[in-house]
Amino acid sequence: MQDCQGQPRAVIVHGSEEVAAVLALAGDRPVAFLSAHGAAGYIGLAGFRAILDAHGAFPQGILDAADAPGHALAALKAGFATVVLSPAVPAFPGIARIAAASGARLIEAAPPALDLARVKLGTPQGRRHLARWLGLPDPGELP
Repeated sequence: MQDCQGQPRAVIVHGSEEVAAVLALAGDRPVAFLSAHGAAGYIGLAGFRAILDAHGAFPQGILDAADAPGHALAALKAGFATVVLSPAVPAFPGIARIAAASGARLIEAAPPALDLARVKLGTPQGRRHLARWLGLPDPGELP
């Protein structure tokens, strides 16, 4: 359930229900919870964190700040371990140094992810699609 670089597979989540569904399916297997592109600017880091915190998934959260360096910096200061920021932003190198000094990662692009807004998790077909993305057995075969 990891990508070619050894990172957990990512899913784009938009709400607490999606986080709960992923966790129920994945069990103790690692998953990265990615915000939508630029979500730092419209849901805010507190909003995205609340979605994750409701299920204890904050440590697996990746906040996408798009081209907003202030949002990226605030996310790092709020404890996000991974933040996405466009490398075209002039402040990128400085924020990357701040991230590294705090043990966090500032990445130039979001990892490949399955956008759960396009998956009907309430259906068997949707759960099978998510399971395939995560490299899990068919949910009908899970104990």
